[in-house]
Amino acid sequence: MPIMPTVPSTPSVSNVSQLVDPRTGAVRGEAPRGDERAVTAAVAAARRALPGWAGLTPAARARRLLDLAALVESTIEDYALAEAAGTGKPRHEARSEIAAGVDVLRFYAGAARADLTPASGQRLPGRESWVRWEPMGVVAAIVPWNYPLLMAAWRVGPALAAGNTVVLKPAETTPDSAILLAAHAAEALGPGVLTALPGDRATGRLLTGSDVDAIAFTGGREGGLDVLARAGLRRVSLELGGNCPVVVLPDAPDHSYDAIVAACLYNAGQSCAAPARVITLAANHDATVERLADAMSARRAGADFGPLNNPGQLARFDRLMDGSAAGFRHVAGIDVTDGEAGGFWRAGRILADLHEDDPAVAEEVFGPVLTVQAAADVPDAVRLANGGEHALAASVWGGPAGQAMAVATRLDAGEVWINCHLEQTAELPHGGRRGSGHGTDLSVLALTEYQRPKTITMRYE
Repeated sequence: MPIMPTVPSTPSVSNVSQLVDPRTGAVRGEAPRGDERAVTAAVAAARRALPGWAGLTPAARARRLLDLAALVESTIEDYALAEAAGTGKPRHEARSEIAAGVDVLRFYAGAARADLTPASGQRLPGRESWVRWEPMGVVAAIVPWNYPLLMAAWRVGPALAAGNTVVLKPAETTPDSAILLAAHAAEALGPGVLTALPGDRATGRLLTGSDVDAIAFTGGREGGLDVLARAGLRRVSLELGGNCPVVVLPDAPDHSYDAIVAACLYNAGQSCAAPARVITLAANHDATVERLADAMSARRAGADFGPLNNPGQLARFDRLMDGSAAGFRHVAGIDVTDGEAGGFWRAGRILADLHEDDPAVAEEVFGPVLTVQAAADVPDAVRLANGGEHALAASVWGGPAGQAMAVATRLDAGEVWINCHLEQTAELPHGGRRGSGHGTDLSVLALTEYQRPKTITMRYE
């Protein structure tokens, strides 16, 4: 679909980025690449809109957010087309993710009216005290290409609900749905409350260095460190990837292997919380590999999952696969049409017999692959699971709830599933530790990422 300006007052840009369809490798259009003037204008528009938006009552902001959610839902097919064009994912996946984004917006419309304030009253002799939660101001939200609309909703939902205005910087390869969202936001929320700023990494760097009050970034570790270097003392929320471990105990239920593979292949493995590193006991290693391989062989790229997103991601995937010292490789097939033969397709893989320093284990592959490692015992499995630099999410698969729960509590991750994986809802928090960043997405806790408390104490004697 054609790329349209965010709002009529969109500032001029120095050049444009070509947009490529990852299913075919063909150029599908172009989008503006924001320069310094575009960034300044976008931030200034958000600053002008801030007093009016922040001055609304929570109930009024909630009604407008519900209006925005309704506009997105009423044009869900347009959004699904935009997502599929930019990411290559199947239309039904794109549609379900847009619906999830709508749910997030509606959740924060309600959360805007929740009371996070500590109990007010007499806390000092002869004094009455109150705590006010106030918005940070203008928030820069920089989101990745793997879930363009959904990740935007995770960031802009709580930021807007808390009374901030937002400049949304989508990934260079997937600006489509952010531009649609900003157009709908101008109608439902008012001009300047949510502005889309398409561009490349240079645009993102200009935005983080601009006159914004807080920065929310979802992306890679290198980008996160760059954001921190430019942010100074401003509030920063970072989600920087997962490379998530999966501990498979000997008594894992029969559905485990198919479920793990299905979660790995969703969005072609391009999810920060996707299962990546399977860890099982040495005695069960070969059986685990074979059962995972059976599940993988039943799925095909093109029929069951989409392509990788861009040439850079494709090259990185191939480098890690070529550098792996895996003893066994189980590869699923590819089922694409002639027109898609030039796309960024890669088959699903199981890499077995891997050491913990193998590149495919040590680095986040972010693709349709599962590595399998053998642990001496359960404590060793926990050690391997906690051994990477990331600590975003993990899962445990086992029989007795007590043992699986005991392992789950020992895993260093912000989110842990037992006998399931990659299942999330707006009510539950999601956030990383260590190399996966800091801050909270989802749940009412995410509101505190975009607010600051002010204590007011009055003498009445």
